[in-house]
Amino acid sequence: MALEFRRLTRADFALLSHWLAVPHVQRWWHHDPSPEAVEADFGAPIDGADPADIYIALQDGRPIGLIQRYRFDDNPAYIDELAPVVHAPGEALSIDYFIGEPTLLRQGLGAAMIRALVESTWRDYPDAPSVIVPVSAHNEASWRVLERAGFERIAEGPLAPDNPVDDDAHFVYQVLRPGAVTR
Repeated sequence: MALEFRRLTRADFALLSHWLAVPHVQRWWHHDPSPEAVEADFGAPIDGADPADIYIALQDGRPIGLIQRYRFDDNPAYIDELAPVVHAPGEALSIDYFIGEPTLLRQGLGAAMIRALVESTWRDYPDAPSVIVPVSAHNEASWRVLERAGFERIAEGPLAPDNPVDDDAHFVYQVLRPGAVTR
């Protein structure tokens, strides 16, 4: 299985809108799939006005999902939001991800996609000590895929849910840079 990433472009917006409306993605991302909302939320990184790295994941050249990464330094409000539950160093990164095609779920692609992005993160962000990902405690598929990708649960506690139907119970996962020493 050959996985690769290419940067999100506006040409991907129709596909992204479709994926955001698919029930298994909509349930957890809770994102408006309208063209206006997709432009509002994903246009700035494409234009360079937001430093997040957003990629379409491809398997053998076929789009399968989306994965994005961003530094906590670029999102100080996020550091503050996580502070009651976990310390997120500014140099650390977080990721968001989904497999968009329902027929591709439960095939190991999510974990492979996450592992590949984390591996490239160590090269692309040489000062990053870790990747830290909060996830709804109720989104078992998401936290299990993090575990399969080598992340460890380091905390749990109340955080604002992405979808208002959920409560605030979250798990926080982390993977350390190889050779890093925990503080």
